[in-house]
Amino acid sequence: MTLRTRLLLAFLAPTLALLVFGGFLLFRASRNVLEQQLGESLSAVAATVAAQVSPERVLALTPEDAQGEGSRTWRSLKKTLETAQQASGTRRIFVFDAERRARLDVGGGLPPGAEVPDLARDALELEQVFAGKRYASQVLFRGTDGTFYKTGYAPIEQDGRVVAVVAVEGSAAFFGPLADLRNAFIGLAVLTLALLAIAAVLSARQVSRPLESLVHAAQAIGQGDLTTPVATDAKTVEVSALSLELEQMRAGLESRDRQLKMMLGGVAHEVKNPLGGIELFAGLLDEELRGATPSVPESLEHLGRIRRELDYLKRIVEDFLAFAKEQKVARVAFDAKQFVESAVGHLQGEASGRGVKLEVEVPSSRLDGDENLLTSALVNLVKNAVQVSKAGQTVKVVGRVDGKCGVLEVQDEGPGIPAELQARIFEPFFTTREKGTGLGLPLARKLVEANGGALTLESQPGRTVFRLMLPLAA
Repeated sequence: MTLRTRLLLAFLAPTLALLVFGGFLLFRASRNVLEQQLGESLSAVAATVAAQVSPERVLALTPEDAQGEGSRTWRSLKKTLETAQQASGTRRIFVFDAERRARLDVGGGLPPGAEVPDLARDALELEQVFAGKRYASQVLFRGTDGTFYKTGYAPIEQDGRVVAVVAVEGSAAFFGPLADLRNAFIGLAVLTLALLAIAAVLSARQVSRPLESLVHAAQAIGQGDLTTPVATDAKTVEVSALSLELEQMRAGLESRDRQLKMMLGGVAHEVKNPLGGIELFAGLLDEELRGATPSVPESLEHLGRIRRELDYLKRIVEDFLAFAKEQKVARVAFDAKQFVESAVGHLQGEASGRGVKLEVEVPSSRLDGDENLLTSALVNLVKNAVQVSKAGQTVKVVGRVDGKCGVLEVQDEGPGIPAELQARIFEPFFTTREKGTGLGLPLARKLVEANGGALTLESQPGRTVFRLMLPLAA
């Protein structure tokens, strides 16, 4: 199932259930309220009629009273019921005794003394009526005309005892408007669902299209396409953030892939030179040893050159592995002054051999980072500064606190780096030295950035500054 289909179902299914369930409850509640009001109205009419008739006259009626024009008592009581029927707009009003036999029936045509079969359906209600209460039937019944009716009952008492009951049948005419209301609600529900479906389709499309685009972009990245940018113009904040993260991931992978290709090309180029030298000097050594009178000094010289080329080749491989390795940072708080003094101490011998003076001017402050990794970066920078310096010159490591950063500057008095080369100085395998691997400065920057810092360069003839900006410990 597609995301768009899931969104549509998630949006429309609860709405449909709510409309159906809510409409059913509304219809039932409206019907119950109207039924209750009708029952109360009919029982009130029955009570009014019961108050107007005499129980003695009702009980005195016989079938003979209804023959012909009827007796005076029968006509008088019938007139009372007909007047009430016309005034209330009901279909039928009749009076029956405790034996459920009709005494007077206006609208039904039952003669006095006839059984009233319709009373069987309201047996429980009649128990309440004969107990002296006004009551209405709880169940609607359908007449011969197809209309629903309800009956209201009221007792006629004599000497504190219920001797007869007035029944009033009224039409549940509200069912017509209620059915119209139900049909209108169904139509409104259908229209609402249609509009919601359109809105859901549009919303699902707005959500699913960017996600589908992200899926295609992720598939393209998985298939090796790292050059096509990921669109980040999504309408929603969440999808936009996801697009941005995916684009950053793609850019990172592209950068890493580009660096890897560059490193592989650089390693191949750098390894080719020492391998050629090893092959050359190994051949010369072979010729020397096969000669009639091998020269030991020349053989040893060839062997020394082979060893130097092997050392250079080993250094290329070590630098390459160090640069390609994903650095795991173990961050701790450490003292900046002790850190710098320890790193500079590793190069004191080399500096003295070159006649270069090393100076440290770093205040005591707390830095946050991996001290071992940062030591490797600082040693590399100081070593480069010593190697470009002449005898009598000074290499300084100066420190200060700048806001939330600790700043360390490695300063030398060497020839400087030409402006046209400064932009490439941190590129892997870029070097101006004959035997340089071109990985020292890129590795130093990588180690510094892995610790949340930054490494920059300022250079001019007579003054070069590599500036490390590192986070201070909290």
